[in-house]
Amino acid sequence: MRLILIRHGETLWNESRKFQGFSDIELSPKGMSQAKHLAEFLKQATLAKIYTSPLIRARQTAEQIARYHCCPISIVEELKELNQGRLEGLTAEDLRNNYPDFLRKWIEHPESARLPEGESLCELQLRAWAAVERMIREHPEDTVAAVAHSFVNLTILCRALGIPLDHFRRLGQDTAAINIIECSAKMVFLRCLNDTCHLKELK
Repeated sequence: MRLILIRHGETLWNESRKFQGFSDIELSPKGMSQAKHLAEFLKQATLAKIYTSPLIRARQTAEQIARYHCCPISIVEELKELNQGRLEGLTAEDLRNNYPDFLRKWIEHPESARLPEGESLCELQLRAWAAVERMIREHPEDTVAAVAHSFVNLTILCRALGIPLDHFRRLGQDTAAINIIECSAKMVFLRCLNDTCHLKELK
């Protein structure tokens, strides 16, 4: 299977750098423009299915891609963003002021840090990778697209590359970025990481 793993377009919370997990924030005008450029870039791909997180920012991105493809969109709960619990809607400054102990652990050992009343990266990776394994079983010889979120994609990429989650910050994941992973029952091969060349007209 060839997996085109995509991060959704920008939202106003992305622009203001607020923590955005389960919060259902739609694309901003810039994010919708990013999604349209992304869809145009992918229109020549032959997609067997488009998978998406249930959150509206991912679904709006997936719907733009689907405009060029006669294939179904499948909503996958496991592709939902990291549950950020009490951190939802906060800024980095809020985090420094109100959760200094958590912030220290998140910086030093993010793999084992559970977000207050939320999830850990380990828990997220388990559910996200389970979704990838299901895609492999359903489409072993096909190309599929999956629209998800920053932390979802980063945990999938860490698993694909055998990178400990403590080092997830070594990988970039911009809004509307494309990653390409080739998967089989025996191996996983990364073809493309955090590609945003399709957005160059917007910068």
